[in-house]
Amino acid sequence: MDAKFSNDTFSWILQIAKFDVSADVVYPVFLTGVLVYLFSVLCNGIILTLIVTQRSLHKPMFYIMFSLPLADILGITALLPRLLIDIVTQSNVVYYPTCVLQGIILHTYGTSVLFILAAMAFDRYIAICKPLRYQSIMTPFTVGGIIALVWGLDLALIMILFGLQARLPKCKTFIVNVFCDNVSLVRLSCANDITVNNIYGLFITGFIQAVSVGVQLFSYVQILKTCISHSQSDAKIKAVNTCSAQIIIFVLFEIFSNIWILSYRFQNISPNAQKLCGIMTFTVPPVANPIIYGMKTKDIRNAFIMVLKKLKVTLR
Repeated sequence: MDAKFSNDTFSWILQIAKFDVSADVVYPVFLTGVLVYLFSVLCNGIILTLIVTQRSLHKPMFYIMFSLPLADILGITALLPRLLIDIVTQSNVVYYPTCVLQGIILHTYGTSVLFILAAMAFDRYIAICKPLRYQSIMTPFTVGGIIALVWGLDLALIMILFGLQARLPKCKTFIVNVFCDNVSLVRLSCANDITVNNIYGLFITGFIQAVSVGVQLFSYVQILKTCISHSQSDAKIKAVNTCSAQIIIFVLFEIFSNIWILSYRFQNISPNAQKLCGIMTFTVPPVANPIIYGMKTKDIRNAFIMVLKKLKVTLR
């Protein structure tokens, strides 16, 4: 099964672990997966469209928020369609370049979510704690810089991660997960020393968590102090509702991602359960995020209702 990955004989074809599904439920699982995917793309697409088309959402907060449904669509698209096809066809073959591409997109998605939530928390901190200076601080230049920093830092960290992986000589052809990620690709290596990869992997994990948790913790503590020390106006209540949506999304993502990571630390967990934990990390948040924002963010709800009313009038 194993083949040498050398300059002379490079095997582009890899085998990837299967997600064991009984033959009786293959098509129900496939149909459920398709519906989940379409629902996620539709809901996130609606939020993207609303932010672009509705003047009431042309605000710094929503310009930053735009990146979240965009990341959700990228993440679930990188994972679910190919996985569903593999389940139906019972294929466990993946080409090395597409495997690397999937890994880059999935890691980029995971990192971007944490950075985006940190950026949104900072915006809410300025809006609630420094309302009189909000317009002067959150200028188009500042908002553009924040968005560029989020995606630029995200891509830089992930490209270095995969660059370190790519330099390793390969001598295996089996991906141990049902999707491609950095760990699975590193395990293809026959190198005796992968210390640099391990150190950098731990570094970016700690760095991403420290930045995201640190910014959000600071922002929400300051927001809480402001709300306790001052009477809440309607604007502050609306802002706090937005904060609660961001906190729920952050906690949800952290729960699923950490369960997935911890599942590999316990040997009594079945391989299918481990794979399911990984799948849920990249499918549950993209499905839940637009629902949470739809319920908790009044501006988005109002914009959506307004569009439905206009559509109803047009169809009459």
